[in-house]
Amino acid sequence: MEVLKQRILQEGVVVSDQVLKLDGLLNHQVDPMLTMEMGREFAGRFADAGVTRVVTVESSGIAVAFATAYEMKVPLVFARRKKTLLADPDALCERVPSFTKGIVTDIMLSRQYISPDDKILFIDDIIANGDAARGLIKIIQRSGAELVGLGVVVEKSFQAGARTIREQGIRLESLVRIMSLSEGTIVFGD
Repeated sequence: MEVLKQRILQEGVVVSDQVLKLDGLLNHQVDPMLTMEMGREFAGRFADAGVTRVVTVESSGIAVAFATAYEMKVPLVFARRKKTLLADPDALCERVPSFTKGIVTDIMLSRQYISPDDKILFIDDIIANGDAARGLIKIIQRSGAELVGLGVVVEKSFQAGARTIREQGIRLESLVRIMSLSEGTIVFGD
């Protein structure tokens, strides 16, 4: 998506050769028009997959996942990172490290909102090392639902996450691929 590349160049902040801060687009502030355009793009790419639910991990993936679910006219379900007093005691859980937060958290998805009959499209904001993605994929697999694909807004191709997901035979579609952040420069791939 050319418009997304331009916005990343304008608003993205290269923190290091591993970290790109996208607070103005994805992680703190959300541009509704751009987000809906990203949702339309994912909906188009996965239109033939028979998706019955869109799933994401809170919180940065929710906006794009919502836009995708809206376009596909299916429910959005998000995995929680924090257990609450009202949490489903029988929730599907997986412990995952967070690359950007530098901590380990549990992600939880209620069995009430995912079933073996579902065809799941997993949407996320950024894939770097892929730990959270692999955790949610394990949850989806344990639920018995079929994962039809993973859509990510930004793939950091110089990190192993997307490659390891594809090696599992999972369809992964990226709106933008970043090949390098070396020397403070964002280098896009095809």
